[in-house]
Amino acid sequence: MTATAEKIMNDALSLTPAERAEMIERLFQSFDTPRKAEIDAAWAAEFESRLDACKEGKIKASPVEEVMERINRR
Repeated sequence: MTATAEKIMNDALSLTPAERAEMIERLFQSFDTPRKAEIDAAWAAEFESRLDACKEGKIKASPVEEVMERINRR
């Protein structure tokens, strides 16, 4: 990472969680591609499919605490 990027990172880490979340969102949006609408539609369809499967009992949701524990073990 360049010195400039390192400074920006350190400054960003001093922000509140809400400010960091907004910064992340804006940075993420800067990667918009010409296919963004297509990709967003595909993710929306995937979400709906998973939600339907959950409602129909085809898949099981996990409590957030359990998910975070699995993530933190990595």
